[in-house]
Amino acid sequence: MSATKKHPAALPFLFLAEMWERFGFYLILGIFTLYLKDPVNGWGMDNSAAADIFGTYIAFVYLTPFIGGLLADRIMGYRRSIVIGGILMGLGYIGLAVHNLTVFYLSLALICIGNGFFKPNISTLLGNVYNDDAYKANKDLGYNIFYMGINIGAFICNFFAAALRNNIGWGAAFIAAGVGMFLGVIIFVAGSKHYKHADVLKPAKPEDMPMSAIMMQVFVPALVVGIGGWFIPGNIFGSDSTDAFIFACLPIIYFFANLLRKASLEDKRPVAALLAVFAVSIMFWAVFKQNGTALTTWAQYYTDREIPAALEKPAQSLSLVQDIVYKQDSVVAYDKEFRLVRDAEGKPMKEWGTDPYFKNVAPEKLPAEGSTVRLLNTELFQSINPFFVIALTPLVILFFTALRKRGREPSTPKKIAWGLLISAFSTFMMVAAVYVCSNGAIKASPWWLVGAYGVITVGELFLSPMGLSLVSKLSPPRLTSLMMGGWFLATSIGNKLSGILATLWDGYDNKANYFLVNFVLLGIAAGIIFLMLRWLNTIFKEYVK
Repeated sequence: MSATKKHPAALPFLFLAEMWERFGFYLILGIFTLYLKDPVNGWGMDNSAAADIFGTYIAFVYLTPFIGGLLADRIMGYRRSIVIGGILMGLGYIGLAVHNLTVFYLSLALICIGNGFFKPNISTLLGNVYNDDAYKANKDLGYNIFYMGINIGAFICNFFAAALRNNIGWGAAFIAAGVGMFLGVIIFVAGSKHYKHADVLKPAKPEDMPMSAIMMQVFVPALVVGIGGWFIPGNIFGSDSTDAFIFACLPIIYFFANLLRKASLEDKRPVAALLAVFAVSIMFWAVFKQNGTALTTWAQYYTDREIPAALEKPAQSLSLVQDIVYKQDSVVAYDKEFRLVRDAEGKPMKEWGTDPYFKNVAPEKLPAEGSTVRLLNTELFQSINPFFVIALTPLVILFFTALRKRGREPSTPKKIAWGLLISAFSTFMMVAAVYVCSNGAIKASPWWLVGAYGVITVGELFLSPMGLSLVSKLSPPRLTSLMMGGWFLATSIGNKLSGILATLWDGYDNKANYFLVNFVLLGIAAGIIFLMLRWLNTIFKEYVK
Protein backbone atom coordinates (compact mmCIF):
# COMPACT_ATOMS: atom_id res chain seq x y z
CA MET A 1 0.00 0.00 0.00
CA SER A 2 1.44 3.36 -1.03
CA ALA A 3 1.44 6.08 1.59
CA THR A 4 2.57 9.55 2.26
CA LYS A 5 5.12 10.16 4.98
CA LYS A 6 2.69 10.55 7.89
CA HIS A 7 -0.71 9.56 6.54
CA PRO A 8 -2.07 6.65 4.49
CA ALA A 9 -2.83 7.13 0.81
CA ALA A 10 -6.49 6.55 1.68
CA LEU A 11 -6.81 9.88 3.49
CA PRO A 12 -7.28 12.26 0.50
CA PHE A 13 -9.89 9.97 -1.07
CA LEU A 14 -11.86 9.67 2.16
CA PHE A 15 -11.45 13.39 2.84
CA LEU A 16 -12.80 14.40 -0.58
CA ALA A 17 -15.58 11.81 -0.55
CA GLU A 18 -16.79 13.08 2.83
CA MET A 19 -16.41 16.71 1.77
CA TRP A 20 -18.69 16.27 -1.25
CA GLU A 21 -21.16 14.14 0.69
CA ARG A 22 -21.45 16.84 3.36
CA PHE A 23 -21.71 19.44 0.57
CA GLY A 24 -24.98 17.86 -0.50
CA PHE A 25 -26.22 17.15 3.01
CA TYR A 26 -25.73 20.68 4.33
CA LEU A 27 -26.92 22.30 1.10
CA ILE A 28 -30.28 20.65 1.75
CA LEU A 29 -30.32 21.74 5.40
CA GLY A 30 -29.58 25.34 4.41
CA ILE A 31 -32.59 25.69 2.10
CA PHE A 32 -34.97 23.09 3.57
CA THR A 33 -37.36 25.31 5.53
CA LEU A 34 -36.99 28.19 3.04
CA TYR A 35 -38.28 25.88 0.32
CA LEU A 36 -41.11 24.53 2.47
CA LYS A 37 -42.27 28.07 3.35
CA ASP A 38 -41.95 29.58 -0.13
CA PRO A 39 -45.58 30.33 -1.12
CA VAL A 40 -44.78 30.81 -4.82
CA ASN A 41 -42.34 28.09 -5.86
CA GLY A 42 -42.28 25.91 -2.73
CA TRP A 43 -45.05 24.46 -0.59
CA GLY A 44 -46.30 27.59 1.17
CA MET A 45 -46.14 26.04 4.63
CA ASP A 46 -46.22 28.12 7.80
CA ASN A 47 -43.32 28.20 10.27
CA SER A 48 -44.83 25.52 12.49
CA ALA A 49 -45.43 22.94 9.74
CA ALA A 50 -41.99 23.54 8.18
CA ALA A 51 -40.26 23.22 11.57
CA ASP A 52 -42.11 19.99 12.33
CA ILE A 53 -41.04 18.39 9.04
CA PHE A 54 -37.48 19.65 9.41
CA GLY A 55 -37.20 18.29 12.97
CA THR A 56 -38.57 14.90 11.95
CA TYR A 57 -36.21 14.69 8.98
CA ILE A 58 -33.02 15.46 10.91
CA ALA A 59 -34.20 13.18 13.72
CA PHE A 60 -34.44 10.15 11.42
CA VAL A 61 -31.22 11.12 9.63
CA TYR A 62 -29.36 10.59 12.92
CA LEU A 63 -31.35 7.52 14.00
CA THR A 64 -30.55 5.32 10.98
CA PRO A 65 -26.71 5.25 11.46
CA PHE A 66 -27.17 2.84 14.37
CA ILE A 67 -28.60 0.07 12.21
CA GLY A 68 -26.42 1.05 9.21
CA GLY A 69 -23.27 0.71 11.30
CA LEU A 70 -24.28 -2.67 12.69
CA LEU A 71 -25.16 -4.03 9.24
CA ALA A 72 -21.82 -2.86 7.85
CA ASP A 73 -19.91 -4.31 10.82
CA ARG A 74 -21.41 -7.77 10.60
CA ILE A 75 -22.91 -8.37 7.15
CA MET A 76 -22.33 -5.86 4.34
CA GLY A 77 -18.86 -4.45 4.87
CA TYR A 78 -17.91 -0.77 4.93
CA ARG A 79 -17.15 -0.04 1.28
CA ARG A 80 -20.34 -1.61 -0.03
CA SER A 81 -22.41 0.17 2.62
CA ILE A 82 -20.83 3.53 1.82
CA VAL A 83 -21.45 3.19 -1.92
CA ILE A 84 -25.06 2.05 -1.43
CA GLY A 85 -25.68 4.84 1.08
CA GLY A 86 -24.18 7.47 -1.21
CA ILE A 87 -26.27 6.38 -4.20
CA LEU A 88 -29.47 6.38 -2.13
CA MET A 89 -28.72 9.86 -0.79
CA GLY A 90 -27.90 11.21 -4.27
CA LEU A 91 -31.18 9.87 -5.64
CA GLY A 92 -33.01 11.37 -2.69
CA TYR A 93 -31.50 14.81 -3.23
CA ILE A 94 -32.39 14.82 -6.91
CA GLY A 95 -35.89 13.54 -6.09
CA LEU A 96 -36.50 16.67 -4.02
CA ALA A 97 -36.40 18.65 -7.27
CA VAL A 98 -39.69 17.02 -8.28
CA HIS A 99 -42.52 19.26 -7.08
CA ASN A 100 -44.73 16.48 -5.78
CA LEU A 101 -45.37 15.84 -2.07
CA THR A 102 -45.33 12.05 -2.41
CA VAL A 103 -41.99 12.16 -4.22
CA PHE A 104 -40.76 14.71 -1.67
CA TYR A 105 -41.40 12.41 1.31
CA LEU A 106 -40.04 9.34 -0.51
CA SER A 107 -36.90 11.31 -1.30
CA LEU A 108 -36.46 12.25 2.37
CA ALA A 109 -36.79 8.55 3.25
CA LEU A 110 -34.03 7.67 0.76
CA ILE A 111 -31.76 10.32 2.29
CA CYS A 112 -32.37 9.05 5.83
CA ILE A 113 -31.69 5.42 4.86
CA GLY A 114 -28.67 6.37 2.75
CA ASN A 115 -27.16 8.49 5.50
CA GLY A 116 -27.53 5.52 7.86
CA PHE A 117 -25.24 3.49 5.61
CA PHE A 118 -22.82 6.29 4.75
CA LYS A 119 -22.21 8.43 7.83
CA PRO A 120 -20.99 5.94 10.45
CA ASN A 121 -19.06 3.72 8.08
CA ILE A 122 -16.78 6.16 6.31
CA SER A 123 -15.57 7.37 9.73
CA THR A 124 -15.01 3.77 10.85
CA LEU A 125 -13.10 2.98 7.66
CA LEU A 126 -10.85 5.98 8.25
CA GLY A 127 -10.05 4.71 11.74
CA ASN A 128 -9.27 1.26 10.35
CA VAL A 129 -6.68 2.52 7.84
CA TYR A 130 -4.92 4.33 10.68
CA ASN A 131 -4.66 1.11 12.68
CA ASP A 132 -1.56 0.18 10.68
CA ASP A 133 1.50 0.60 12.92
CA ALA A 134 3.01 3.19 10.57
CA TYR A 135 0.10 5.59 11.06
CA LYS A 136 -1.31 4.95 14.56
CA ALA A 137 0.48 7.94 16.07
CA ASN A 138 -1.24 10.30 13.61
CA LYS A 139 -4.81 8.97 13.96
CA ASP A 140 -6.09 12.01 15.87
CA LEU A 141 -4.55 14.36 13.31
CA GLY A 142 -6.11 12.29 10.52
CA TYR A 143 -9.55 12.68 12.09
CA ASN A 144 -8.96 16.44 12.44
CA ILE A 145 -8.14 16.68 8.73
CA PHE A 146 -11.18 14.55 7.92
CA TYR A 147 -13.40 16.79 10.08
CA MET A 148 -12.16 19.78 8.10
CA GLY A 149 -13.53 18.09 4.98
CA ILE A 150 -16.97 17.98 6.58
CA ASN A 151 -16.92 21.67 7.32
CA ILE A 152 -15.39 22.77 4.01
CA GLY A 153 -18.31 21.03 2.29
CA ALA A 154 -20.78 22.62 4.70
CA PHE A 155 -19.22 26.05 4.16
CA ILE A 156 -19.15 26.18 0.36
CA CYS A 157 -22.48 24.49 -0.34
CA ASN A 158 -24.66 27.48 0.59
CA PHE A 159 -22.94 29.67 -2.00
CA PHE A 160 -23.85 27.15 -4.69
CA ALA A 161 -27.40 26.91 -3.35
CA ALA A 162 -27.85 30.68 -3.44
CA ALA A 163 -26.48 31.09 -6.96
CA LEU A 164 -28.49 28.21 -8.41
CA ARG A 165 -31.86 29.09 -6.89
CA ASN A 166 -31.41 32.77 -7.77
CA ASN A 167 -30.67 32.01 -11.42
CA ILE A 168 -32.61 28.80 -12.08
CA GLY A 169 -34.76 27.73 -9.14
CA TRP A 170 -35.05 25.40 -6.17
CA GLY A 171 -34.81 22.28 -8.34
CA ALA A 172 -31.33 23.21 -9.58
CA ALA A 173 -30.08 23.54 -6.00
CA PHE A 174 -31.46 20.11 -5.07
CA ILE A 175 -29.89 18.56 -8.16
CA ALA A 176 -26.55 20.16 -7.25
CA ALA A 177 -26.71 18.38 -3.89
CA GLY A 178 -27.22 15.09 -5.72
CA VAL A 179 -24.35 15.80 -8.11
CA GLY A 180 -22.10 16.54 -5.13
CA MET A 181 -23.11 13.25 -3.53
CA PHE A 182 -22.43 11.24 -6.69
CA LEU A 183 -19.07 12.99 -7.08
CA GLY A 184 -18.23 11.88 -3.55
CA VAL A 185 -19.16 8.28 -4.42
CA ILE A 186 -17.00 8.36 -7.56
CA ILE A 187 -14.01 9.65 -5.57
CA PHE A 188 -14.58 6.99 -2.92
CA VAL A 189 -14.70 4.16 -5.49
CA ALA A 190 -11.59 5.53 -7.22
CA GLY A 191 -9.61 5.17 -4.01
CA SER A 192 -11.03 1.75 -3.10
CA LYS A 193 -7.71 -0.08 -3.43
CA HIS A 194 -6.23 2.06 -0.65
CA TYR A 195 -8.73 0.87 1.97
CA LYS A 196 -9.66 -2.58 0.70
CA HIS A 197 -7.46 -4.12 3.39
CA ALA A 198 -9.29 -2.14 6.11
CA ASP A 199 -12.76 -3.34 5.09
CA VAL A 200 -12.98 -6.25 7.52
CA LEU A 201 -16.24 -7.69 8.83
CA LYS A 202 -16.71 -7.99 12.59
CA PRO A 203 -18.85 -11.09 13.20
CA ALA A 204 -20.74 -11.14 16.48
CA LYS A 205 -18.89 -12.75 19.38
CA PRO A 206 -20.67 -15.12 21.79
CA GLU A 207 -21.12 -12.33 24.32
CA ASP A 208 -22.49 -9.89 21.71
CA MET A 209 -26.18 -9.41 21.06
CA PRO A 210 -27.06 -11.08 17.72
CA MET A 211 -28.41 -8.93 14.90
CA SER A 212 -31.61 -10.99 14.87
CA ALA A 213 -32.18 -10.21 18.54
CA ILE A 214 -31.52 -6.49 18.02
CA MET A 215 -33.96 -6.42 15.12
CA MET A 216 -36.71 -8.31 16.97
CA GLN A 217 -36.27 -6.60 20.32
CA VAL A 218 -35.59 -3.06 19.15
CA PHE A 219 -36.27 -2.14 15.54
CA VAL A 220 -39.36 -4.20 14.75
CA PRO A 221 -41.15 -2.96 17.90
CA ALA A 222 -40.00 0.60 17.14
CA LEU A 223 -41.38 0.36 13.60
CA VAL A 224 -44.71 -1.13 14.71
CA VAL A 225 -45.21 1.33 17.56
CA GLY A 226 -44.10 4.27 15.40
CA ILE A 227 -46.63 3.42 12.70
CA GLY A 228 -49.25 3.10 15.40
CA GLY A 229 -48.32 6.53 16.72
CA TRP A 230 -48.81 8.04 13.27
CA PHE A 231 -52.32 6.64 12.89
CA ILE A 232 -53.56 7.38 16.41
CA PRO A 233 -56.68 9.57 16.03
CA GLY A 234 -55.81 13.18 16.80
CA ASN A 235 -52.38 14.35 17.91
CA ILE A 236 -50.98 13.62 21.35
CA PHE A 237 -47.71 15.57 20.99
CA GLY A 238 -48.74 18.17 18.41
CA SER A 239 -48.46 16.36 15.07
CA ASP A 240 -48.63 12.88 13.56
CA SER A 241 -44.89 12.91 12.80
CA THR A 242 -44.02 13.85 16.39
CA ASP A 243 -46.33 11.15 17.76
CA ALA A 244 -44.76 8.57 15.46
CA PHE A 245 -41.21 9.53 16.35
CA ILE A 246 -41.76 9.61 20.13
CA PHE A 247 -43.58 6.27 20.10
CA ALA A 248 -40.85 4.76 17.89
CA CYS A 249 -38.19 5.86 20.36
CA LEU A 250 -39.86 4.21 23.34
CA PRO A 251 -38.74 0.62 22.55
CA ILE A 252 -35.20 1.86 21.90
CA ILE A 253 -35.12 3.82 25.17
CA TYR A 254 -36.49 0.75 26.98
CA PHE A 255 -33.75 -1.34 25.37
CA PHE A 256 -31.01 0.92 26.78
CA ALA A 257 -32.68 1.08 30.21
CA ASN A 258 -32.85 -2.73 30.20
CA LEU A 259 -29.23 -2.89 29.07
CA LEU A 260 -28.28 -0.90 32.16
CA ARG A 261 -30.46 -3.04 34.42
CA LYS A 262 -28.93 -6.31 33.17
CA ALA A 263 -25.34 -5.07 32.95
CA SER A 264 -22.70 -6.81 35.04
CA LEU A 265 -21.35 -5.04 38.11
CA GLU A 266 -18.22 -4.16 36.13
CA ASP A 267 -20.16 -2.66 33.21
CA LYS A 268 -23.00 -1.00 35.10
CA ARG A 269 -21.14 2.15 36.24
CA PRO A 270 -19.64 3.16 32.84
CA VAL A 271 -22.93 2.38 31.06
CA ALA A 272 -24.83 4.49 33.61
CA ALA A 273 -22.36 7.36 33.15
CA LEU A 274 -22.72 7.28 29.37
CA LEU A 275 -26.52 7.17 29.49
CA ALA A 276 -26.49 10.16 31.87
CA VAL A 277 -24.31 12.15 29.45
CA PHE A 278 -26.54 11.13 26.52
CA ALA A 279 -29.61 12.41 28.37
CA VAL A 280 -28.21 15.90 29.06
CA SER A 281 -26.68 16.20 25.57
CA ILE A 282 -30.20 16.06 24.11
CA MET A 283 -30.69 19.69 25.16
CA PHE A 284 -27.61 20.80 23.22
CA TRP A 285 -28.88 19.33 19.96
CA ALA A 286 -32.37 20.71 20.64
CA VAL A 287 -30.96 24.24 20.61
CA PHE A 288 -28.08 23.79 18.16
CA LYS A 289 -30.24 22.39 15.37
CA GLN A 290 -32.51 25.43 15.38
CA ASN A 291 -30.06 26.90 12.88
CA GLY A 292 -32.30 25.41 10.19
CA THR A 293 -35.58 26.64 11.70
CA ALA A 294 -35.87 29.54 14.18
CA LEU A 295 -32.50 31.09 13.31
CA THR A 296 -33.23 30.76 9.59
CA THR A 297 -36.54 32.56 10.17
CA TRP A 298 -34.66 35.27 12.10
CA ALA A 299 -32.17 35.63 9.25
CA GLN A 300 -34.92 35.71 6.64
CA TYR A 301 -37.28 38.28 8.15
CA TYR A 302 -35.65 39.99 11.11
CA THR A 303 -32.07 40.49 9.90
CA ASP A 304 -30.81 43.35 7.74
CA ARG A 305 -29.65 41.50 4.64
CA GLU A 306 -29.09 44.55 2.44
CA ILE A 307 -25.64 44.35 0.87
CA PRO A 308 -23.22 47.23 1.57
CA ALA A 309 -22.27 49.20 -1.51
CA ALA A 310 -18.65 47.98 -1.31
CA LEU A 311 -19.76 44.34 -1.59
CA GLU A 312 -22.59 44.79 -4.07
CA LYS A 313 -20.65 44.10 -7.27
CA PRO A 314 -18.75 40.98 -6.10
CA ALA A 315 -21.89 39.54 -4.49
CA GLN A 316 -23.92 40.19 -7.62
CA SER A 317 -21.25 38.68 -9.86
CA LEU A 318 -21.44 35.49 -7.77
CA SER A 319 -25.27 35.54 -7.96
CA LEU A 320 -25.55 35.65 -4.17
CA VAL A 321 -28.16 38.40 -4.16
CA GLN A 322 -31.92 38.58 -4.49
CA ASP A 323 -33.30 41.69 -6.19
CA ILE A 324 -36.49 43.07 -4.60
CA VAL A 325 -38.36 46.06 -5.96
CA TYR A 326 -39.76 48.36 -3.29
CA LYS A 327 -43.53 48.80 -3.71
CA GLN A 328 -44.19 45.86 -6.01
CA ASP A 329 -47.64 45.61 -7.59
CA SER A 330 -48.65 42.43 -5.78
CA VAL A 331 -46.97 40.28 -3.16
CA VAL A 332 -47.91 37.38 -0.89
CA ALA A 333 -49.58 38.71 2.25
CA TYR A 334 -47.88 38.37 5.65
CA ASP A 335 -48.96 39.79 8.99
CA LYS A 336 -46.63 41.82 11.22
CA GLU A 337 -45.27 38.58 12.75
CA PHE A 338 -44.34 37.34 9.24
CA ARG A 339 -47.01 34.67 9.25
CA LEU A 340 -48.68 33.86 5.95
CA VAL A 341 -52.17 35.32 5.59
CA ARG A 342 -54.47 32.71 4.08
CA ASP A 343 -57.93 32.82 2.57
CA ALA A 344 -60.92 30.67 3.55
CA GLU A 345 -59.54 27.78 1.47
CA GLY A 346 -56.18 27.93 3.22
CA LYS A 347 -54.32 29.35 0.22
CA PRO A 348 -51.80 32.21 0.68
CA MET A 349 -53.46 35.55 -0.04
CA LYS A 350 -52.07 38.30 -2.25
CA GLU A 351 -51.89 41.96 -1.32
CA TRP A 352 -50.93 45.18 -3.04
CA GLY A 353 -47.85 46.94 -1.77
CA THR A 354 -44.49 46.32 -0.21
CA ASP A 355 -42.59 43.04 -0.21
CA PRO A 356 -42.75 41.46 3.29
CA TYR A 357 -39.02 42.07 3.82
CA PHE A 358 -39.73 45.80 4.19
CA LYS A 359 -42.35 45.41 6.94
CA ASN A 360 -39.78 46.06 9.66
CA VAL A 361 -37.21 48.25 7.91
CA ALA A 362 -36.64 51.46 9.87
CA PRO A 363 -38.54 54.34 8.16
CA GLU A 364 -35.36 56.35 7.59
CA LYS A 365 -33.79 53.39 5.79
CA LEU A 366 -36.64 52.69 3.38
CA PRO A 367 -35.54 53.00 -0.26
CA ALA A 368 -37.10 55.27 -2.85
CA GLU A 369 -40.32 53.93 -4.35
CA GLY A 370 -39.69 51.76 -7.39
CA SER A 371 -36.01 51.24 -6.58
CA THR A 372 -34.36 47.82 -6.44
CA VAL A 373 -32.81 46.55 -3.25
CA ARG A 374 -30.24 43.78 -3.32
CA LEU A 375 -30.39 41.31 -0.43
CA LEU A 376 -27.99 38.59 0.62
CA ASN A 377 -29.54 35.11 0.37
CA THR A 378 -30.80 33.78 3.70
CA GLU A 379 -29.09 30.40 3.39
CA LEU A 380 -25.64 32.03 3.35
CA PHE A 381 -25.97 32.53 7.11
CA GLN A 382 -25.76 28.73 7.39
CA SER A 383 -22.10 28.97 6.37
CA ILE A 384 -21.19 30.90 9.54
CA ASN A 385 -21.07 27.84 11.80
CA PRO A 386 -18.78 25.71 9.58
CA PHE A 387 -16.58 28.77 9.04
CA PHE A 388 -16.13 29.10 12.79
CA VAL A 389 -15.49 25.35 13.12
CA ILE A 390 -12.67 25.64 10.58
CA ALA A 391 -11.28 28.80 12.19
CA LEU A 392 -11.65 27.85 15.86
CA THR A 393 -10.72 24.14 15.87
CA PRO A 394 -6.94 24.83 15.82
CA LEU A 395 -7.36 27.36 18.65
CA VAL A 396 -9.35 24.93 20.78
CA ILE A 397 -6.73 22.22 20.18
CA LEU A 398 -3.93 24.63 21.17
CA PHE A 399 -5.90 25.70 24.25
CA PHE A 400 -6.29 22.14 25.54
CA THR A 401 -2.70 21.30 24.59
CA ALA A 402 -1.45 24.22 26.67
CA LEU A 403 -3.59 23.13 29.63
CA ARG A 404 -2.36 19.55 29.26
CA LYS A 405 1.28 20.67 29.47
CA ARG A 406 0.45 22.44 32.72
CA GLY A 407 -1.42 19.43 34.06
CA ARG A 408 -4.68 21.39 34.11
CA GLU A 409 -6.58 19.93 31.16
CA PRO A 410 -10.20 19.25 32.21
CA SER A 411 -11.57 15.74 32.00
CA THR A 412 -13.75 14.75 29.04
CA PRO A 413 -16.96 14.98 31.13
CA LYS A 414 -15.96 18.44 32.32
CA LYS A 415 -15.34 19.60 28.74
CA ILE A 416 -18.87 18.45 27.87
CA ALA A 417 -20.26 20.37 30.87
CA TRP A 418 -18.49 23.55 29.80
CA GLY A 419 -19.69 23.00 26.24
CA LEU A 420 -23.30 23.03 27.45
CA LEU A 421 -22.75 26.16 29.54
CA ILE A 422 -21.01 28.06 26.73
CA SER A 423 -23.80 27.06 24.34
CA ALA A 424 -26.37 28.39 26.80
CA PHE A 425 -24.77 31.83 26.69
CA SER A 426 -25.05 31.89 22.89
CA THR A 427 -28.80 32.33 23.33
CA PHE A 428 -28.16 35.59 25.20
CA MET A 429 -26.80 37.02 21.94
CA MET A 430 -30.22 36.48 20.40
CA VAL A 431 -32.03 37.87 23.46
CA ALA A 432 -29.93 41.01 23.09
CA ALA A 433 -30.69 41.13 19.36
CA VAL A 434 -34.43 41.03 20.08
CA TYR A 435 -34.20 43.95 22.50
CA VAL A 436 -31.93 46.03 20.26
CA CYS A 437 -34.34 45.68 17.33
CA SER A 438 -37.40 46.36 19.53
CA ASN A 439 -38.73 42.81 19.28
CA GLY A 440 -38.44 42.76 15.51
CA ALA A 441 -40.01 46.16 14.89
CA ILE A 442 -36.83 47.09 12.99
CA LYS A 443 -34.19 44.96 11.31
CA ALA A 444 -31.38 43.54 13.45
CA SER A 445 -27.73 43.71 12.46
CA PRO A 446 -26.41 40.46 10.94
CA TRP A 447 -23.57 40.60 13.48
CA TRP A 448 -25.94 39.32 16.17
CA LEU A 449 -26.32 36.06 14.27
CA VAL A 450 -22.58 35.92 13.62
CA GLY A 451 -21.95 36.33 17.35
CA ALA A 452 -24.53 33.71 18.36
CA TYR A 453 -23.11 31.19 15.89
CA GLY A 454 -19.57 31.96 17.05
CA VAL A 455 -20.37 31.29 20.72
CA ILE A 456 -22.36 28.11 20.13
CA THR A 457 -19.60 26.80 17.84
CA VAL A 458 -17.18 26.99 20.76
CA GLY A 459 -19.71 24.98 22.77
CA GLU A 460 -20.00 22.51 19.90
CA LEU A 461 -16.23 21.99 19.78
CA PHE A 462 -16.19 21.33 23.52
CA LEU A 463 -19.12 18.93 23.39
CA SER A 464 -19.64 17.09 20.10
CA PRO A 465 -16.19 15.52 19.53
CA MET A 466 -15.84 14.98 23.28
CA GLY A 467 -19.07 12.99 23.34
CA LEU A 468 -17.77 10.64 20.65
CA SER A 469 -14.46 10.39 22.50
CA LEU A 470 -16.24 9.56 25.76
CA VAL A 471 -18.18 6.74 24.10
CA SER A 472 -15.03 5.23 22.62
CA LYS A 473 -13.12 5.50 25.91
CA LEU A 474 -15.78 4.52 28.44
CA SER A 475 -17.87 1.88 26.66
CA PRO A 476 -17.25 -1.75 27.62
CA PRO A 477 -15.56 -3.17 24.48
CA ARG A 478 -18.40 -5.57 23.63
CA LEU A 479 -20.96 -2.73 23.90
CA THR A 480 -19.18 0.02 21.94
CA SER A 481 -21.41 -0.22 18.86
CA LEU A 482 -24.56 -0.23 20.98
CA MET A 483 -23.41 2.74 23.07
CA MET A 484 -22.47 4.65 19.92
CA GLY A 485 -26.03 3.95 18.85
CA GLY A 486 -27.13 5.52 22.13
CA TRP A 487 -25.17 8.68 21.28
CA PHE A 488 -26.90 8.85 17.89
CA LEU A 489 -30.25 8.22 19.58
CA ALA A 490 -29.67 11.19 21.90
CA THR A 491 -28.70 13.33 18.91
CA SER A 492 -31.80 12.18 17.07
CA ILE A 493 -34.14 12.96 19.98
CA GLY A 494 -32.49 16.37 20.37
CA ASN A 495 -32.94 17.09 16.68
CA LYS A 496 -36.62 16.25 16.88
CA LEU A 497 -37.00 18.39 19.99
CA SER A 498 -35.42 21.28 18.08
CA GLY A 499 -38.23 21.02 15.55
CA ILE A 500 -40.86 20.84 18.30
CA LEU A 501 -39.43 23.96 19.94
CA ALA A 502 -39.34 25.79 16.61
CA THR A 503 -43.04 25.08 16.04
CA LEU A 504 -43.66 27.36 19.05
CA TRP A 505 -41.95 30.36 17.40
CA ASP A 506 -45.15 32.01 16.18
CA GLY A 507 -46.71 31.66 19.64
CA TYR A 508 -44.19 34.00 21.26
CA ASP A 509 -45.16 37.65 20.83
CA ASN A 510 -41.91 38.59 22.55
CA LYS A 511 -39.21 36.65 20.73
CA ALA A 512 -36.76 37.25 23.58
CA ASN A 513 -38.81 34.83 25.68
CA TYR A 514 -38.38 32.16 23.01
CA PHE A 515 -34.59 32.43 23.23
CA LEU A 516 -34.75 32.59 27.04
CA VAL A 517 -36.54 29.22 27.01
CA ASN A 518 -33.56 27.84 25.07
CA PHE A 519 -31.21 29.34 27.66
CA VAL A 520 -33.14 27.71 30.50
CA LEU A 521 -33.08 24.30 28.80
CA LEU A 522 -29.32 24.45 28.22
CA GLY A 523 -28.71 25.97 31.65
CA ILE A 524 -30.60 23.14 33.38
CA ALA A 525 -28.68 20.53 31.34
CA ALA A 526 -25.35 22.19 32.20
CA GLY A 527 -26.31 22.42 35.88
CA ILE A 528 -27.19 18.72 35.98
CA ILE A 529 -23.91 17.58 34.45
CA PHE A 530 -21.87 19.90 36.72
CA LEU A 531 -23.66 18.32 39.70
CA MET A 532 -22.75 14.87 38.35
CA LEU A 533 -19.12 15.77 37.61
CA ARG A 534 -17.60 14.21 40.74
CA TRP A 535 -19.41 10.94 40.04
CA LEU A 536 -18.58 11.05 36.30
CA ASN A 537 -14.91 11.88 36.88
CA THR A 538 -14.59 9.05 39.41
CA ILE A 539 -15.91 6.56 36.86
CA PHE A 540 -13.80 8.10 34.09
CA LYS A 541 -10.59 7.78 36.10
CA GLU A 542 -11.44 4.24 37.14
CA TYR A 543 -12.27 2.86 33.71
CA VAL A 544 -10.17 4.95 31.30
CA LYS A 545 -6.53 4.03 31.43
